[in-house]
Amino acid sequence: MVHFSTALLVFAISTGVNGAPLAKRIAQVISASTTQWEKACDAAGGGQQCNQLSVAAFSTLLAAPGPCEQQNAADNMIDLAKTLNNSANMIALTQVFAQQPRNTPTSLSVPYCQQAPRNAELNGLFQCQFAGANPKTFVGGIAVGQPGTIPFGATSPLSPPGSCPANPSGPIADGTQLVDATQNPGVAGGAPKQNNGANTQSSAPAIQPPSQTAAPLPASSPSASPAPKAAPSGNFQLQNGKDAQQLNAQFASLTANSPCNDGDEACIGTSFAQCVGGKFVLQPCSSPLTCAALPLVNKPGTSIACTTQADWWTGGTAAGSPITSNASSTMAPPQAKANVAAAPPAAIQNGKDAQALNAKFASLTVDSACSDDELACIGTGFAQCVGGKFVVRPCGVSLTCAALPLVNSRGTSVTCATEADAVARIQATGATGA
Repeated sequence: MVHFSTALLVFAISTGVNGAPLAKRIAQVISASTTQWEKACDAAGGGQQCNQLSVAAFSTLLAAPGPCEQQNAADNMIDLAKTLNNSANMIALTQVFAQQPRNTPTSLSVPYCQQAPRNAELNGLFQCQFAGANPKTFVGGIAVGQPGTIPFGATSPLSPPGSCPANPSGPIADGTQLVDATQNPGVAGGAPKQNNGANTQSSAPAIQPPSQTAAPLPASSPSASPAPKAAPSGNFQLQNGKDAQQLNAQFASLTANSPCNDGDEACIGTSFAQCVGGKFVLQPCSSPLTCAALPLVNKPGTSIACTTQADWWTGGTAAGSPITSNASSTMAPPQAKANVAAAPPAAIQNGKDAQALNAKFASLTVDSACSDDELACIGTGFAQCVGGKFVVRPCGVSLTCAALPLVNSRGTSVTCATEADAVARIQATGATGA
């Protein structure tokens, strides 16, 4: 597999009316952060999952994702490493990735995640900051010392500011990759080295799955809905709602340790789960979303996706069979019903928007003009705009880059997927045409 990487740093400067700089945007080539991890994953036999997790992980380094999404992605990388004979190289490179600085559009420090990771290997790890980031003010204008400005488990601001266990001397150079400077994550005996003075960094205990073992999944993938039962002609939507109910009830009993068949998809807790090597690998949904099986609206079947509670209520009610997700055993509040009529048009528009984007991407080249942090597809590769120029990262073997419709809200996403999956997701919205 060919990989592109660069340590090119580009700043976007915004200026005031007098021409003086107001804020400096600090960016990076995000795909470079997981290039070495993906190579280690490929070497360990991770197959297609390596690229998919890699793309999902480096996308969390943009400015928009929440403070814990980078850690959540690292948890998924560790989960996969554990299914591949506990690959030490993958685990170490994941630990380094978890400490990679994130983009900051206004040269302010980026807040730290305030929850424990699922895997003990990530205990006490947090991102470094870029050297150009203001060490006294965090994104949102939050002063150092306030919630989110001190790493989880610590009791006082970092000293030196901007440091992390892998680079305890301070922040790293703007736009660079921590993994290019060191592959030593700064952990010894499973605990991170301390770098916050007298107030030591605590190692939060890993969250353990429930001790009980759920019943195994059926031989067929749970992502495929049960075969529709006899129903009046044209009444497949009601059956879809019932099938989604059945799947969500099944998912409620699953844990990360439940037996599964390779390729199975499910919801575990509020996270999307895929079975890799006989073990579920979890991809947390972004807050406030939850994982749920949803009924298709234009043909028999169901889909599994991250969605809002209002959206899964809407999908089931529109089908004539209100559904529940793992996030709650009760149905969504009555006011969610108001969205029922609007949901199908929104889904169709998302499909049309994805079609329009894919048509636009077909004409792009690496030399096409772009805006910083713009995401696109060039050929079959995933592209990020850095400094007004696209940097392309190939998708994994058998995968292609595509714009896909969101299922829980208005909008689209750009990611690596199989061509069949991309086509199916757009068709499921009811969008027609090219």
